[in-house]
Amino acid sequence: MTAFAICLFAGLSTALGGLLVALQRHPSERFLAASLGFSAGVMLYISFVELFPEGVHGLEEAGVASPNVWAPVAFFGGVLFIALIDRFVPDEINPHEEPDAAAGSARMRKVGVMAALAIAIHNFPEGFATFFVAVQDPVLAAPIALAIAIHNIPEGVAVAVPIREATGKKWTAAGWAALSGLAEPLGAVIGYLFLRPFLGPAALGVTFAAIAGIMVFVSLDKLLPTAIQTGRHHSAVYGVVSGMAVMALSLVLLA
Repeated sequence: MTAFAICLFAGLSTALGGLLVALQRHPSERFLAASLGFSAGVMLYISFVELFPEGVHGLEEAGVASPNVWAPVAFFGGVLFIALIDRFVPDEINPHEEPDAAAGSARMRKVGVMAALAIAIHNFPEGFATFFVAVQDPVLAAPIALAIAIHNIPEGVAVAVPIREATGKKWTAAGWAALSGLAEPLGAVIGYLFLRPFLGPAALGVTFAAIAGIMVFVSLDKLLPTAIQTGRHHSAVYGVVSGMAVMALSLVLLA
């Protein structure tokens, strides 16, 4: 239940993005760039310093031959998994970009719904990854969930903006943003029910290494490019370094 609550928190942060649109509030470009960069820094640091080594350790504990070979295989398997999911999202529907305000209401509505579906597809494996980390170590999962939550806020904005423009109903737009985030806990439940009979040191080792790959891909393909697109390049970089520093400090304090 604790792991599920962590995933639910991360997923429903899209609702905060929808709420910002409903209340006509827009975060500054500097804040958005720094927040996205911070999120990427946390996820990258955790992936390489915690999750991947944990994957190798799990394979070693299970007595798997050549764990230093199979862990990278699982890592890049995670990268391939999330990259294939990313292919389902058409290039013209980028969840982090606002659509053309001059478009007709019907097109705007379609873009909003498609953006919600696209974000839901992305959130599904994120929920799966966060849940499995939380089952093993809730303390480690908390900053991951926070990083995903920060990165989900602009996704909620991307869903709510076109729907609000198309319908004129701000709370309907906020509702769609929240709905898109429910794929996160849904991914957690489905993933856990499917893999629960196979859980063990070897399965967890592979899972942690694959999760690291997913996190790295999301950071490099989504978070950093979106942060840089704000035009606040240095704020994004400072955010990345700050995220890594905070994560390093928290791991030292919790050790």
